[in-house]
Amino acid sequence: MKNCKQLVFVLLVLLSFTMVFTACKHDSDTDTSNPQPQAKTTITGIDPASAPVGSTITVSGTNFSTDPASNTITIGGVQATIVSATSTSLVVVVPAGAASGPVSVSAGGQTAQSPATFTVSIPALKPVKEISGTLYANLTWKKDTIYLLRGLVYIPADYTLTIQPGTIIKGAGADRDPNGKNQSGTLIVERRGKLIAQGTATQPIVFTSAKAAGQRGYGDWGGIVLIGKAALNRPGETLLAGGVRGTVETYNEFDDNAGTLQYVRIEFAGTSQPTIANDRLNGLTLYGVGYGTTIDHVQVSYSSGDAFSWFGGTVNAKNLVAYRSFDDNWSSDWGYSGKVQFGVALRDPAVGSPAGSNGFESQNFDPGENTGAPLTRQNGLPQTAPIFANISDFAFSSTPTTGLYQSGLFLRRNTATSIYNSVIYGYPEGVRLDGTATGTLANITSNALDLKGIVLANVLTPVVGGGVITNAQATTYFTTTAQSNQVIQTSDLASLLLNGSTFNLSAPNFLPQSGSPLLTGAVSGGKLADSFFTAVTYRGAFGTDNWLSGWTSFTPQTTDYDR
Repeated sequence: MKNCKQLVFVLLVLLSFTMVFTACKHDSDTDTSNPQPQAKTTITGIDPASAPVGSTITVSGTNFSTDPASNTITIGGVQATIVSATSTSLVVVVPAGAASGPVSVSAGGQTAQSPATFTVSIPALKPVKEISGTLYANLTWKKDTIYLLRGLVYIPADYTLTIQPGTIIKGAGADRDPNGKNQSGTLIVERRGKLIAQGTATQPIVFTSAKAAGQRGYGDWGGIVLIGKAALNRPGETLLAGGVRGTVETYNEFDDNAGTLQYVRIEFAGTSQPTIANDRLNGLTLYGVGYGTTIDHVQVSYSSGDAFSWFGGTVNAKNLVAYRSFDDNWSSDWGYSGKVQFGVALRDPAVGSPAGSNGFESQNFDPGENTGAPLTRQNGLPQTAPIFANISDFAFSSTPTTGLYQSGLFLRRNTATSIYNSVIYGYPEGVRLDGTATGTLANITSNALDLKGIVLANVLTPVVGGGVITNAQATTYFTTTAQSNQVIQTSDLASLLLNGSTFNLSAPNFLPQSGSPLLTGAVSGGKLADSFFTAVTYRGAFGTDNWLSGWTSFTPQTTDYDR
């Protein structure tokens, strides 16, 4: 019995030692006094090791953030845009201004530098092909060549010019006209001809000045002219502007198709006609172009005439940019009756026409012509009656001055233009309604001319009349509750919550701040019920989507287009 008790005692002691040992082992396993080392951010490779500005490279390494915005990368000391990110790979764009040097990545509170130097390469100069005369062939222009327009260049009936994404086309000045007529380089698509210029958001097609960077200016070349077979309201023998051959003729093919312009920039255009005073082309000039034509994502910069000018026709357009125009931004005349949605204009307040530049200028006839009742499309003489929606037009950020500028909306001579959900900012006059009792005034009364959901801001005089329309009549019409228009007083401008970079001439950002009243309040129905229009709740050209990204440029004066 005694031996049994001793055995039990020994077993209890052994069990106690086992429990103590196990507990000690557990404590050792969970000891945090010696933490594991933190993962280290490193750069292990760059592919390729040499590339030009604007191209993408892949930076390999460790401990990157998978959220692109949580990484910061610099190339030669200049911050780069990150396209995509994983924990071991960053795809980035070589930024403008970058110099050869090390690549640096900051992520998770750590910074790593590449052991090797990245080289910013300089691409070879592209070959230049000179283009002149009438192009009697179906042609394709490619991005590996620069095309130089000399004199008036025509795409005639039944021929098509196709332009690849990323292609650069330059317009030469009047001194390089091969025919000795002092005509600047201009691309003209005649009736039944087609221009297929389909760029992309990453590879826009650019029409620009032939002058070197830093020397470019307003009206260095002619611009683009499209001529279609939709109706307009001028006699058939009316000459085309800017020395372009032929007359307007008379057609009624409202679905006419002159081709496609998508992701296209037109810079420094609008040359004057050498033999006719005050006769000039515009950035994009459209004569009788039909709705079979596709126009979207087009930027016109530094035009010495109007940015966009519609002479009759029915063509529709979306996502347009008018940048630093000399004359008007949006000009409609000669019976234009198409539809336009989403357009933004930014002006240089120091540059404009002594005759008075406008945001919109719309008229139906020239002085003394057909000033009576509106004509109809059925007899081939349509009334100017376009519909614009979601336009933002910015002139002065400070108090506007007269001299070079007149009106945000200048509507006259029997026009029946309708404008909806738009923002007009910084003009001496907000709206000028001008005309006769049977013309513009009658159109207001019948709602053929319709202005709704418009915000006027930073204007010296909100609404004025002209002709038989008095200031009181114009003001009563515009401010009637049913029109849902607003006039923002100078003291309340901050309430619009515009983006702080709205008026930055070299790097604008037009997206309103969160909570901006412009993000709501849009009118709907009526003419906006047309299937062409995208239904949105905001007023102006932008909600939360910046459709300018990638394809636009606000520094074309300094861009190297030769490589």
